[in-house]
Amino acid sequence: MSMDFILLYATTVFIASIIPGPSMMLALAHGIQFGTRRTIASALGNLSVTIIQALISIAGLGTILITSEIAFNVFKYAGAAYLIYIGVRIFLSQGISIRSNDNKFLNYTSSGRLYSQAALVTAGNPKAIVFFTAVFPQFIDPSAPYLPQSCMLLSTGSVIAFSCFMLYAVSGQKIVFFFSKASVGKYINKVIGGSFIGVGIGLASINK
Repeated sequence: MSMDFILLYATTVFIASIIPGPSMMLALAHGIQFGTRRTIASALGNLSVTIIQALISIAGLGTILITSEIAFNVFKYAGAAYLIYIGVRIFLSQGISIRSNDNKFLNYTSSGRLYSQAALVTAGNPKAIVFFTAVFPQFIDPSAPYLPQSCMLLSTGSVIAFSCFMLYAVSGQKIVFFFSKASVGKYINKVIGGSFIGVGIGLASINK
């Protein structure tokens, strides 16, 4: 696999990953609420499921979601319902406040909970499997060994996915102080929660 192909693949995955979506919105929300260090757990949850989705695609099982409308819709509606659930919880919660070492909410929310929340949000997006299934074959050289190429694509995509997630988390941490000092600070949870609800409804309503 040439370096040009690797760079083209990396660019494709980066563009697909950096576009705002459910996982990136969660990264922003966790960055605002818990800070960059704590959001690493969320990024690992996102990365774990992303790797599983990529492996499913590499194994050829991604075609099931492409050819089976029922299987695709099960994943789609389950993911949409979970996004709406998260959105309602954030929308109804108290305003996000500045983090500190004695913040009870920060201490109460475990890294395991952040990991599982990000994992579930990522798992609820079957389009990721469809994306990998469509993209991987474009960068595989049939005349070269399959396994090394797959490992290269998987490792490159994993680094990019983790980096994009953390980029959103860092952005969330940077803007939290602005929102906390501004008069709109108490409404930020309404905006984030409403965005999750909107994305969930949008995912449920769009066609395959």
